[in-house]
Amino acid sequence: MDCPPVFSSGDVVSGRVVLELFGETKVDSLKLHAEGYAKVHWTESRSAGSSTAYTQNYSDEVEYLNQREVLLQADNCEVTVLPAGRHEFPFSFQLPEETLVTSFEGKHGSIRYWVKVKLHRPWCPVRKIKKEFTVIEPIDINTPSLLAPQAGTKDKLARTWYRNFGQVSVTAKIDRKGYTPGEVIPVFAEFDNATSRSIVPKAFITQTQTFIARGTMKQKRSIVATLCGDIVSARTRETWHGRAIKIPPVGPSIQQCRIIKVEYMLKVCVDVPGTSKLCLELPLVIGTIPLHPFGSRTSSISSHYSVNLEWLRMAIPEQPEPPPEYSSVVTEEEAEQRNNVVVQQPAEDLSGIMERPLMAFVQEFRFRPPPVYSEIDPNPQPLNMRPRCMTC
Repeated sequence: MDCPPVFSSGDVVSGRVVLELFGETKVDSLKLHAEGYAKVHWTESRSAGSSTAYTQNYSDEVEYLNQREVLLQADNCEVTVLPAGRHEFPFSFQLPEETLVTSFEGKHGSIRYWVKVKLHRPWCPVRKIKKEFTVIEPIDINTPSLLAPQAGTKDKLARTWYRNFGQVSVTAKIDRKGYTPGEVIPVFAEFDNATSRSIVPKAFITQTQTFIARGTMKQKRSIVATLCGDIVSARTRETWHGRAIKIPPVGPSIQQCRIIKVEYMLKVCVDVPGTSKLCLELPLVIGTIPLHPFGSRTSSISSHYSVNLEWLRMAIPEQPEPPPEYSSVVTEEEAEQRNNVVVQQPAEDLSGIMERPLMAFVQEFRFRPPPVYSEIDPNPQPLNMRPRCMTC
């Protein structure tokens, strides 16, 4: 394409279709079709009795782009004769001004954009070629809602049968809700361990992919970053003064699509003796436009820590240990509540999540994101569509 292969709403997509003919060729038409769809699909097995089973299919789609352009066709619908040689047909179209949705590839769905060209010739099969391109919808974290601090408090009583061990409480705060990949989140937290046993505080960044069809949801959850604190002895208190957890190269949040959503959460957790895990959740939005260094007074905390490099010792190393299973940071109550929310949604087995590559579940994204699709040359070049046609 004549422009970079990454686009946003309202951008102009331009390129050219190239025909290289070895001989004189009759052509009915040469047409271009630009399309963009979000699609989801999965199946679930159902039982209708002791010996009867069937498969239930769930699918849905949303159209975001549908534009057509005729590159070559005679006015009277007669055949056009092209001589042997190279023929170029430029094209240009504008993406819709209304918000598109960022390109995405997931286990149960995708959001894709492409241009397809069809060459029609008399008494010959239609020749087709398809070129996909990437759409990244900007999310500017320099907005009041994403610059607002996020904080919360949660506590739980530790007990075994009829014996109480005391209470554990967690208080956590981060300076804002919006971040971009590669940033470090300073976590301010206090862990009050009033029990007679030691606890270990931890923090996780989780990604949840939600696919929706026919009133039913299918979710895929994974942990993308971890932070492990020091042991908090019995009847003591531990404070995190900006302990750092780094955001890896993940895809931006997707919130505007009706059938696919990508959401992030910071979980601050402790294992409570004798009962289920205590987890405090703070919502995150992963954006594409980073924080302006002087954009807001709420950035003062992060600006302070960018000068004081002492806290960077807690940053995740270049080759971090693999994150734990998602099930290890979800409380039993949370798991039960989410199972109730998902209509006819069986509990998903996450026991083997670490046996597979993490990035199979995490959409990759960098400051200047590479194209999602392998068909796009990483060095932007003109779009040359070369159906090599012989005279029929």
